[in-house]
Amino acid sequence: MMAEKGKAKWGNKMGYVTCPFNIALQEDPLEYVRQAKAIIDRKKHSLEAICSYACAKLVLNLFGAKVAGAITRRVLFHTTIAFSNVAGPVEEVSFYGHPVAYIAPSVYGHPHALTIHFQSYANQMTISLAVDPTIIPNPYLLCDDLEESLKLICDNVVKKRHIAEII
Repeated sequence: MMAEKGKAKWGNKMGYVTCPFNIALQEDPLEYVRQAKAIIDRKKHSLEAICSYACAKLVLNLFGAKVAGAITRRVLFHTTIAFSNVAGPVEEVSFYGHPVAYIAPSVYGHPHALTIHFQSYANQMTISLAVDPTIIPNPYLLCDDLEESLKLICDNVVKKRHIAEII
């Protein structure tokens, strides 16, 4: 538990970071990882997430929930894909004495065609998709393709022992 007069605050604070999403054929599957890591490292050192949180909080405080919701909807409407990667607990946990088998986050009602969640839990990875069936008619195939891509990347890392290079 947190101390009563501690300086740490309860709750989640969430900001957004926008990233370009390239679709291209690469000879080396790790090239995708290198490009994505370079972009994310640059974004982590910027103030984009902090500024997006501060702007959203300012709009909410000045104009209220309806305006903040309309702006958020407009931003999401002009977004191609939403992606989240949440690190979960490393060891297994229980809920009221019942072991938790897996954690799978999801969202509903976003105005874009695809949301992908990667959730780690106890040395396992869960991929959860939220799709618009009029745009993506076979989400199971997409999930299988994502799984195959991750296996190719992992196999390539093990084969070439590029772990230090990627990290």
